[in-house]
Amino acid sequence: MTLRTLRIGNASGFYGDRFDAMREMLTGGELDVLTGDYLAELTMLILGRDRLKDPGAGYARTFLRQLEECLGLAHERSVKIVTNAGALNPAGLADAIRQLADRLGVPVRVAHVEGDDLKDRHPDSLAAHAYLGGFGIAECLKGGADVVVTGRVTDAALVTGPAAAHFGWRPTDHDRLAGAVVAGHVLECGTQATGGNYAFFAEGSHDVRRPGFPLAELHEDGSCVITKHPGSGGFVDVGTVTAQLLYETGGARYAGPDVTARLDTVRLTQDGPDRVRIEGVRGEAPPPTLKVGLNRLGGFRNEVVFVLTGLGIEAKAELVKGQLAEALGKVAEARWELVRTDRPDADTEETASALLRLVVRDPRQEAVGRVLSGAAIELALASYPGFHVLAPPGKGSPYGVFEDVYVPHGAVDHVAVLHDGRRIPVAPPQDTLVLEDLLTEPPASEPVPDGPVRRAPLGLLAGARSGDKGGNANVGVWVRTDEEWRWLAHTLTVDRFRELLPETRDLAVSRHVLPNLRALNFVVEGILGAGVAAQHRFDPQAKALGEWLRSRHLDIPEALL
Repeated sequence: MTLRTLRIGNASGFYGDRFDAMREMLTGGELDVLTGDYLAELTMLILGRDRLKDPGAGYARTFLRQLEECLGLAHERSVKIVTNAGALNPAGLADAIRQLADRLGVPVRVAHVEGDDLKDRHPDSLAAHAYLGGFGIAECLKGGADVVVTGRVTDAALVTGPAAAHFGWRPTDHDRLAGAVVAGHVLECGTQATGGNYAFFAEGSHDVRRPGFPLAELHEDGSCVITKHPGSGGFVDVGTVTAQLLYETGGARYAGPDVTARLDTVRLTQDGPDRVRIEGVRGEAPPPTLKVGLNRLGGFRNEVVFVLTGLGIEAKAELVKGQLAEALGKVAEARWELVRTDRPDADTEETASALLRLVVRDPRQEAVGRVLSGAAIELALASYPGFHVLAPPGKGSPYGVFEDVYVPHGAVDHVAVLHDGRRIPVAPPQDTLVLEDLLTEPPASEPVPDGPVRRAPLGLLAGARSGDKGGNANVGVWVRTDEEWRWLAHTLTVDRFRELLPETRDLAVSRHVLPNLRALNFVVEGILGAGVAAQHRFDPQAKALGEWLRSRHLDIPEALL
């Protein structure tokens, strides 16, 4: 007997996402499971600091407040809720939900997943968590849970777990699991699949001011349709799904604890308005190790932004640098950036001004606090003409460092803790495969014939989406027609990428080709330093790196414009 379609929705892409999304998803249309992704590398650091002050903290409190008004709705509509909002304290959140349910008089069974917390093995970290897969979630659901709370699992596990429970998949059903991983990756960032942060948002008549959240109609063979509730904002098309598929990925092999999904096998087709079918996904056995994210404090940082207005911008900048040189000799690291936002003969003071940004870091808070603030503010009447700053420097704030390490699957105690207290161990996968990049690119199609070209921005043809993974960033670039793909595949080489983004010239850059998606994915190693919490650069999560690339000019065949 073929099991019916499983409808899995998403109501959160990060800790701080739209509060009303849970209610919107529960009331906007049919659902079987509602997921919420609340975790990111930076979130784990923030919650780790919270738990230092309060051992009962460590979970996403927003989720609990959402349940205050939505738990009864979910129960009435028989919608299961699966979330990683448990973060550093899934058992604590599960208990808090039980207390809430008792107070509200809603009879729900709450289970949680344990085993990801490895802080005891890394005592110098604020948080150390293995990325678990979905089979602990599956055991909770098979055991009768209405709400499942996890700590650190992969984002896609919020989908693979319910799918495995519903369809009875086994760990060796690699193709089916890979299809669910791809569906989960599309859903995990919420409205990024429905027109949010989308490169071509201004085209057509779509209203993206308040995009609806996405859902997947998942089938027993692992294929799915990505859609959204009728009447909700935004839109779903091959472009929005492609953009999200490329987000924070690397090569064609997308590895996770349940399966390695082959992104080069993904096929997308428009299946009607706001419906995109995903099929053909092939899977391979997962790697023999689990990723463990380590978050620790790296020291303290401070910054001040000087406003330089009118003439002699560079001379003014050099004056400030010279005046602060002695004070900055006492800190471990100081970094200056002159941002030329000024225009000649400007008709407003703001557009006549440039910004000179100073960032300092040191293991000692006092070195970046009073020392810097005193030295900077003492210049108020003794520096360049028009001296002022955007805001006075503070006392210095802690910054984090992210690192990933790997452990064997068997090194963690992956356990499903059911609503009645039973503990179900989750066995590691028996089949594993060492992860290796594809050594060769797929054969390239014939290049676009020679013809007239025009100097123009890449973004007239190509969309892009970029993001962070630890200290690395990825930039996914895609086009929408076969002719554009022939041009892009031959033109946007690693060398050309480095030429267009000079910030990457001295870094390791790899290119991965995904012809089915008409896409290239570039991974830039080390551009984000020690990760987002270290705030190494102006855009610490590389969110706009792709938009910078799209704004760069190169010779484009006129026939494509």
